[in-house]
Amino acid sequence: MRPIAKKIFLLSLVMLGSHTFGALAQNENEVSTSLKADVVSSYIWRGLQLAHASVQPEMSVGWNGLSLSAWGNVGLTNHEDDVREIDLTLSYETGGFSVGVCDYWTDEYDERYFYYRKENTGHAFEGFLGYDFGPVAVAWQTIFAGQDYQEEDGKRAYSSYLQVSAPFRWVACDWEATAGLVPWASDYYGTTGFSVSYVSLRATKDISIADKFTLPLFGQLVANPGSQHFYFVFGLTLNVL
Repeated sequence: MRPIAKKIFLLSLVMLGSHTFGALAQNENEVSTSLKADVVSSYIWRGLQLAHASVQPEMSVGWNGLSLSAWGNVGLTNHEDDVREIDLTLSYETGGFSVGVCDYWTDEYDERYFYYRKENTGHAFEGFLGYDFGPVAVAWQTIFAGQDYQEEDGKRAYSSYLQVSAPFRWVACDWEATAGLVPWASDYYGTTGFSVSYVSLRATKDISIADKFTLPLFGQLVANPGSQHFYFVFGLTLNVL
């Protein structure tokens, strides 16, 4: 990202964050918070395996459609291919419409978090918008800054991803079928052109442990037709707040 563009982007985030938290302070009773963590056998993201067994903490605060969240991934096996990741997301949702921006950071390219230069930065900034129609939800994401250049010509790829998901209830489980595709060439996703990179079927079952405590368990089949990879993931969710 160019220095001027980076400063404008960061200033916009600060101003929006200040406005958000100012409003939160005035309406404390309406603030919602969440704190949870997933433990998964593999970390699969949009058809890419980024880590083996991992713990994925998440915390968020929301008010009147605005939300600010932090999500992370830490490998449990110390495998050399595991990435350490921290994602910060600022979003707004009204009705079924959602829009926002996400800062993805991994230590794959550089271990310095506060390093934003084009060369080797670990950050990728993505804008997204979506609409939940009820039976089906559609979302579009595009990386507009950060680590997203084609090695062949050094030009920004504007790596994009389109996802369609459909939740349903069947045999006492919550299910979700999802399909995702990369529309054009992207080194970020490892594609040379249009590619269906993600086909998933996930089942979740809440297991009652005590009167006021349930433990959601889930299993997920994931296929990446573009790379010819197939995964089976098992996990559980620990809800603190």
